[in-house]
Amino acid sequence: MQHPTDFAIIPDQNSISQIEREIRFFDANCETPKALSENQIETWNRDGYLGPIEVCSPTEIVEVRQYFDRLLEQTFAAGQDSYSISSAHLKHRRVLELLKNPKLVDYVSDLLGENVVGWGAHFFCKMPGDGKQVDWHQDCSYWPLTPTKAITIWLAIDDADQENGCMEVYRGSHRFGLVDFETSEHSDGNVLDQSIKNPEQYGQHQLTPLLAGQASIHSDLLIHGSAPNLSNRRRCGLTLRYSPADVTAYLGWNQKGVVVRGAADPKIWPGASLPQVD
Repeated sequence: MQHPTDFAIIPDQNSISQIEREIRFFDANCETPKALSENQIETWNRDGYLGPIEVCSPTEIVEVRQYFDRLLEQTFAAGQDSYSISSAHLKHRRVLELLKNPKLVDYVSDLLGENVVGWGAHFFCKMPGDGKQVDWHQDCSYWPLTPTKAITIWLAIDDADQENGCMEVYRGSHRFGLVDFETSEHSDGNVLDQSIKNPEQYGQHQLTPLLAGQASIHSDLLIHGSAPNLSNRRRCGLTLRYSPADVTAYLGWNQKGVVVRGAADPKIWPGASLPQVD
């Protein structure tokens, strides 16, 4: 039996396709933002992307990186790879604290409203010389959530740039609904299993370099990906996933949810089993 803290990194597409979902972008309309400016909210609605935003001080991100180094060492010792640390907020208290970080939640609530659920935390760690890429995709194609209001904060644990495979996006692509994709094989070198062809028809390409401690935010409908890390430097980012509390999660994913701001109906988000120790 699957442990309640273990969820597939890549869910079954057949199961997701059977869920009736409302798939479109919902504009942010916060009248009294706490952390973002009105211009930033306009940019978000136009581009489906914001960044860089400041999250951790140099001292704070060093502490987070040292924590991740220990976590990665344990992961390798268990015979797993650098991409396998998923649903980490359900297993590691330090990651849960990051998911609930008030500064991060202020950014999120400016876009999603006052009732917010954090439901995901996944380290995307490309080791030096890692030949794997993340092909062009939309997060919502993987997630059994409706409506499509989820967002991701991508927190840079290491400096991320073009040389070591920073994230790349197509600004404005969040306005096209769910875009057709092809399924890729593991042998293709794709970390995930989907690939959108000719993404340039949906928006304007942008590299998203970040310094360690900075973050970006992107919509679940934004087309994005990243090239292989061919450098001698590691590139790790922690993806933190949030939805407004009026989103419904299927396939048991409501068991991943933690209320990080306001309240949620316990019939929709019953509350996750939370880690007590790291």
